[in-house]
Amino acid sequence: MSDADAQLVARVQQGDKRAFDLLVLKYQHKIHSLISRYVRDHAEVQDVAQEAFIKAFRAINNFRSESAFYTWMYRIAINTAKNHLVSRSRRPPSTDVDVDESDDYSGSNVLQDMQTPESILHGNEVAGVVKQALDSLPEDLRTAVTLREFDGLSYEDIADVMSCPVGTVRSRIFRAREAIDKQVRPTLHRL
Repeated sequence: MSDADAQLVARVQQGDKRAFDLLVLKYQHKIHSLISRYVRDHAEVQDVAQEAFIKAFRAINNFRSESAFYTWMYRIAINTAKNHLVSRSRRPPSTDVDVDESDDYSGSNVLQDMQTPESILHGNEVAGVVKQALDSLPEDLRTAVTLREFDGLSYEDIADVMSCPVGTVRSRIFRAREAIDKQVRPTLHRL
């Protein structure tokens, strides 16, 4: 855990509520982004994020600095989002990431302008195959590869989130990538 986060958590545990506000400010965008993968309605995303931070605040005295604060917060946010969907009688998504929304994170407008209708069609086809490949993975493989590739978590943080050894995380990610590659390769060769 970063020294700054550790100091803020220690201050919160000693009763400094303003220190928790700083943690919220630091991580609110990441948590909103994470929750929006589960909950589609923007107003509901705000409510679920707020609920997740409230749960974290209430449980902060149980936080042990064995993992990063964000890893701990990440678990709380995912569980809160899934519980929200269950309470609304909706099924949580079968995958942690909707590949169809990857266009929202396109980055450079210059590259976007250079895309042709054909390249967009091919990109959509590949994205669909990747989504199908992700959906077909067992949950443990899908979760590991999603945390690594889409959320950028380290192997150690993924091990914390999934409560398993780092070696198991590496194995799951390798097997997931291999399975996805096997399904995507024929489409890429056709294009």
